[in-house]
Amino acid sequence: MTSINITLPSKETQNNLADGYLKFQLNQQTAAVLSMKHTQEAIIVPIESVTSMPNMPTCILGLMNWRSRIIWVVDLPRMLNLESLDYRLRQYSAIVIQVESLVLSLVVQEIKGTTKFIPDDIHSPIGQVASSLVPYLCGCVVQKEEILLVLDAQAIVQSSILRSD
Repeated sequence: MTSINITLPSKETQNNLADGYLKFQLNQQTAAVLSMKHTQEAIIVPIESVTSMPNMPTCILGLMNWRSRIIWVVDLPRMLNLESLDYRLRQYSAIVIQVESLVLSLVVQEIKGTTKFIPDDIHSPIGQVASSLVPYLCGCVVQKEEILLVLDAQAIVQSSILRSD
């Protein structure tokens, strides 16, 4: 009988296989992450830098100039039917995402930093979150007793809410 030695990857190796995510608070109750693949930048935007546009969905705050490009600014919690941001703010915490040629600025409550986890850590969001959130999610991750929503950048930029067809 021959024995086979199986070595499991060390924590360090697993960390190198992990994907990077930007972690943030959507609102007081809800933490979320976005893949670094689609994240261009996390920025603080003075409210005066956003020009509101008439006749737009309520989740669209307006337009802003980002690196010599004019991009839409979206209130992400409102778009996801979550409790909205406090509008007495003087500035927005924004995440600039890009999916193919589409660039959007997503306003969130607070940007927390970065985190890593392996794709196997992502579980189905069904039954864990409101069904209205599910189309915008890749899943959920439990990290340190906190449930993180793993948002799908592609689903966000392609949302019918943002289209005026």
